[in-house]
Amino acid sequence: MQHDDVVLERLTAQAVTAGEVDGTSFAELGLGQNIVRVLAELGAASPFPIQAATIPDVLAGRDVLGRGRTGSGKTIAFGAPLVERLLKLNAAPAKSADKGARREFGRAPRALILAPTRELALQIDRTVQPIAQSVGLFTTQIYGGVPYARQLGALQRGVDIVIGTPGRVGDLAAQGRLDLSKTVITVLDEADHMCELGFAEPVQEILDRTAQGGQKLLFSATLDKGVADIVEKYLVDPAVFEVAGEDQASSTIDHQVLLLDQRDKQQVLIELASGPGRKLVFARTRAFAEQLADLLDDAGIRAESIHGDLNQSRRTRALEKLTSGRVDVLVATDVAARGIHVDDIALVIQADAPDEYKAYLHRSGRTGRAGKEGTVVTLVPRNRRRRTEELLARAEIEANWTSVVPGDAFIEELANR
Repeated sequence: MQHDDVVLERLTAQAVTAGEVDGTSFAELGLGQNIVRVLAELGAASPFPIQAATIPDVLAGRDVLGRGRTGSGKTIAFGAPLVERLLKLNAAPAKSADKGARREFGRAPRALILAPTRELALQIDRTVQPIAQSVGLFTTQIYGGVPYARQLGALQRGVDIVIGTPGRVGDLAAQGRLDLSKTVITVLDEADHMCELGFAEPVQEILDRTAQGGQKLLFSATLDKGVADIVEKYLVDPAVFEVAGEDQASSTIDHQVLLLDQRDKQQVLIELASGPGRKLVFARTRAFAEQLADLLDDAGIRAESIHGDLNQSRRTRALEKLTSGRVDVLVATDVAARGIHVDDIALVIQADAPDEYKAYLHRSGRTGRAGKEGTVVTLVPRNRRRRTEELLARAEIEANWTSVVPGDAFIEELANR
């Protein structure tokens, strides 16, 4: 589509590199002292390129469109200036009734952040909540799979920023229990995944309920038709950026493809997973994910599987085991992996290559986060080489191809990175 091409061209043209923002501080970008202090406490002493690029435009009230995978610093890129801008909007001259409404019990939220999954919504809240609290603003999370009572109670007490998923947010808005008419800033994070999950229409219905002329911030790893339609309809003259590091020349991710015989795949996987640090293994099916987790356990490697057939509490426990160090390897399917946001995963192993390029981009985004180095290793049977080459070409990834057998020194070198 011509529209998609235009958007992608503009994204590439607005890429910002790390060298261009060296020496820039959050304060110089326009954030207040309290917010800068909290960012430092969160480990963000200085801005990443996407943050330095987008924060001034968000503070200026412009719509922003950004392309970038998870781990590039997007949450702070929209979360910190969103809080600063709300503070300024609240302090701006207004009708006395409006100023009083903000202080009332049950005040309507002024900002909304939508995410495709509960896990991502919670992760966003963990970052945005302390930033908001530092200046006296309040957040709450609205997502499905849990009783309504607690969420309704928070809304009745009054909140400034709602962070949630489209299903539950749209449900409460339709019931008249969530008033979005005062929402002047709306963020769509991982918009492409929301469209993949069938939320394109609900998201548009939610946007239609927000304040007319409100600011829109949209972040997406890819720009397919669903996302492009939202951009076309709701973003007005947006500032458009591509997250620095998405292009391979400046990426911190090393892509390796190991060409092997099918019968050697499991042994090579064991050798790769035996190294130090946290590792994430991708399998195509639930059954294979469980099989590989058992295989690694039997080999003395602490592993857990996570997939869409597990209930939320079991998925959460599996993730906590990885983050706490009780397991070293998480074997995941694509459905479950979209909720995995763990720092310091140095190695992603694709036991099965994905079927389409977007899945490859999302998988690889689990490592090399926040400017750190990471490695993605894909195990490819020799008879699937051509198909994998086509997949990588669509993803615009140049990988190093190596033919291996179990016991090769190169496998050990990858395992110990």
